[in-house]
Amino acid sequence: MFLIATILIYALYAFLVVLFVRVAFSWVSPFPTNAVSRFAFRVTEPVLAPVRHRMPPVSGLDLSPLVVSVAVFFVIAALRSID
Repeated sequence: MFLIATILIYALYAFLVVLFVRVAFSWVSPFPTNAVSRFAFRVTEPVLAPVRHRMPPVSGLDLSPLVVSVAVFFVIAALRSID
């Protein structure tokens, strides 16, 4: 069980890195055919889209990456407590 929790923790950290890359790219707006940008969009959009539909933008800001990252940190903390 500890091995599965450790693998899930590393996968969630990798997801957070991809999420932060997507947020950084949203500020910079790279060329749309950028492979890293497309990869970050494909990985994070299935998680961000349902949150974005339930949460209205606040002053024009999309807060779904913030909500998802906080939720991921809570899941990581819960997985660490399994030990």
